[in-house]
Amino acid sequence: MPVARAGDSEVARNRLWTRLSTAVSALDPAPATPVMVVDLDAFDANAADLVRRAAGKPVRVASKSVRVPALLERALSIDGFRGVLAYTLREALWLERNGISDDIVVAYPTVDLVALAELVGSPSSAARITVMVDEVEHLDLVDSVRSSRAVPVRVALDVDAGLRLGGQLVGPRRSPLHDPDDVMRLARQVLDREGFALVGVMTYEGQVAGVPDDLPSQRARSLVVRRLKSASMSQLGERRQVIAARLADLVELEFWNAGGSGSVEATAADPAVTEIAAGSGLLVPGLFDHYRAFTPRPAAFFGLPVTRKPSPSTATVHGGGFVASGATGADRSPIPWAPPGLHLTSLEGVGEVQTPLTGHPAALLRVGDLVWFRHAKSGELFEHTNTVWLLAGDRLVDEVPTYRGCGNSW
Repeated sequence: MPVARAGDSEVARNRLWTRLSTAVSALDPAPATPVMVVDLDAFDANAADLVRRAAGKPVRVASKSVRVPALLERALSIDGFRGVLAYTLREALWLERNGISDDIVVAYPTVDLVALAELVGSPSSAARITVMVDEVEHLDLVDSVRSSRAVPVRVALDVDAGLRLGGQLVGPRRSPLHDPDDVMRLARQVLDREGFALVGVMTYEGQVAGVPDDLPSQRARSLVVRRLKSASMSQLGERRQVIAARLADLVELEFWNAGGSGSVEATAADPAVTEIAAGSGLLVPGLFDHYRAFTPRPAAFFGLPVTRKPSPSTATVHGGGFVASGATGADRSPIPWAPPGLHLTSLEGVGEVQTPLTGHPAALLRVGDLVWFRHAKSGELFEHTNTVWLLAGDRLVDEVPTYRGCGNSW
């Protein structure tokens, strides 16, 4: 049966509207809009739930889904979390340099020669950062920027975790490494090459972790998705066991990273996996509302002011066009969340400068009122602001910089 969802009833959303708007109104001077807020109560509850679902295996924070240093540090301070899964090498170097983490895995291969040169030129960074590879050319790039192999570079193999079904791939189009023989071939090349240390493996099953499977308006599709997820985890589990056994004859790995917020339990149950990657489950964006596996507690919001009332039944807010990445569709748009009952219009959607809203609350809204939205994806929201306010209880207790606020653009 679907899990009961916290925080999405009309009563809860009206209370949230009052709580957020009252907290902002208490600030003097009033903050500029859009006002970005993270609810620490929900964040901490989500973190505890991820640890529970991981069943004793450490959770590595996926920084792409957070992008706020203070929140990364907050998650890492919680028992059950360990290390960061970064999305660029420059980001990993910055996190290590600023003492945010000393255990960082870069989730994607890099061709950034400047960042690679910095990595091989710093023994401390090279000891704390693991880069991802899935073909020998990635090793060649590392060697092209160093004059000595005295500083070993830690590498992990990114192994494709997609479902092979009737000759078709279901899942993210990531690594060319799929068959165990291909994995072993590259593993041997890493081990035979001076200046490299093979320390880990990653298998990201995005077709399981990143796809909603309990959409109220798409029951038939959700059933198909759940069956595909089950088949995918079964096939992947068998392949992981084969690869793990064969690698064990060559090297003792430090970690096997897998999973995501949407598949924590299923991934943690695989004995080959030693740690779980998760990030979106901390903030719970709109795309993570409809999973059977866990109870979402939305934790990230942005407030936009009503600036116009073009008709008694329409309220127009300033800004709003924070559309998420991925295949274009309505599910990539921000969700008008509090007060509940507001809707985007089909002709205008979310605009860069203004967004008209309809629905019964629009008649009650006045110029100057704040409407609170949720982004469709986690982390991307904070590319649009330098700072985020942190809400504890009914008060905004701190304003902290995002990656962008720290002067970073990756």
